[in-house]
Formats: sequence, structure tokens, C-alpha cells
Amino acid sequence: MKTTLHKSETRGHADHGWLNSYHSFSFANYYNPERIHFGMLRVLNDDTVAGGKGFGTHPHDNMEIISIPLEGDLQHKDSMGNTATIKEGDVQVMSAGTGVYHSEYNKNNEKEVKFLQIWVFPREKNVKPRYDQVSIKDLEKPNEFYQVLSPEKDAPGVWVHQDAWFHLGTFDQEKEVSYKIHRTGNGVYVFVLEGEAEIADQKLSKRDGLGIWDTEQFKVKVGTGSRILLMEVPMN
Repeated sequence: MKTTLHKSETRGHADHGWLNSYHSFSFANYYNPERIHFGMLRVLNDDTVAGGKGFGTHPHDNMEIISIPLEGDLQHKDSMGNTATIKEGDVQVMSAGTGVYHSEYNKNNEKEVKFLQIWVFPREKNVKPRYDQVSIKDLEKPNEFYQVLSPEKDAPGVWVHQDAWFHLGTFDQEKEVSYKIHRTGNGVYVFVLEGEAEIADQKLSKRDGLGIWDTEQFKVKVGTGSRILLMEVPMN
């Protein structure tokens, strides 16, 4: 097993006033040659958007773009004709493919929106753009990791054009949980949303990230009050 540890305080940071963003990987004005991506995981941004503010209309192509709201409501509009609100308990995916324009705004003037913006390189280029969002409330399993994203259209959660699997877990007790890699050659980027965890003798705290590869499975020791996101992606 190989690992790479990214402590929360080592992330890139940009405060634009209306947007406070932490970058686990190189993004915009933050560039770290040792942290361009983790396998097919290209972007992991931890964003806070001020009340009534947001991202104006802008383009994307050939990227799987996943949003996971943590607090508040985010208004989405795109060139495919979709208008939707994503909120805590939802997962949204947009396959940019041949090209799409979209905007994202905080609907509430009085409350911040906090969400994860995640980009994954697609398996194939120039696919037809698509949009989807699902509620994961019914998928949640207490004190277990449950699937919220996969390559399979009929599986729980959203699907993407990549051999990737995402799992979330919320734990109200200390526990050791095993995770088995779905596809040979994949790695997992572990991101601690809340609380603490320990993997391969590495202690992780809130907003720490740990990349894991060259293994078929690993164990996660979770602390009470922890919430953890596992992002399994091909490494090449």
C-alpha cells in the first residue's frame, strides 16, 4: 500500500470575498506541481459562497463535475435547459462532454452555502452533455459507508463516465470499517469532512486528505461524530 497525506492547512486558499475556497489540488491561481491531481481526480474544492452570490455563467468540457452540498441551497442553471436547486442531502453530476455552460448561485441572501466541487477526468471524451441530481437521504446507512456515485446507471446514487465509486459515511460511534477496491488499479482519496479517522497509522482530522493506492483493500478507524468521503478513481 502506498499513501500520500495532505493536511488541511497545506491546501491552496483563495478568498474572493463572495467565495472562500480551499483547493486540495492545483486550481486557478493555486499551483503545486506535486498536487496536480490524484489519478483521475482532478479537482477537490471546499467552497463557501456568501449569501446572494455565486458563479456566473461559464463553460466546461470533457470533465465529470460533481457537487456535494454541505449546507444551504445552491441554484443551478445550464445551457441544456436545466434549472434546479441542490441542497444538503443531494449529489449533483454534470457530464460536460462536448461542452456546456452553467451558473451556480446561493439562493439565500442571509445564509452561506457550503459545498464540495469535484472534477473527475472522464473515460471517454466528447460525450453528449448530461445533468443529474439525486437525494441520498434514502441511501444513508448509519455507521457505514454507502455509495453515492458509480459508473453504473442503475446503481445507487449518480453515475459518471469513469470507473469511479464515491462513498459517504457518517459515524456516531468509534468503529473500524473495511473498504474493498472495486477495480484493479484504482486508488482512493479519503477526505474527512468532520471528526477524525486513522488509516494505515496515519491520523486524519477535519478536512485532511489521504490518497491510497497499490492495495486491494484497507481499514478505516473512525472517531465519534465523523463524516468521511471516499473517492475511488483509476490511477491512470
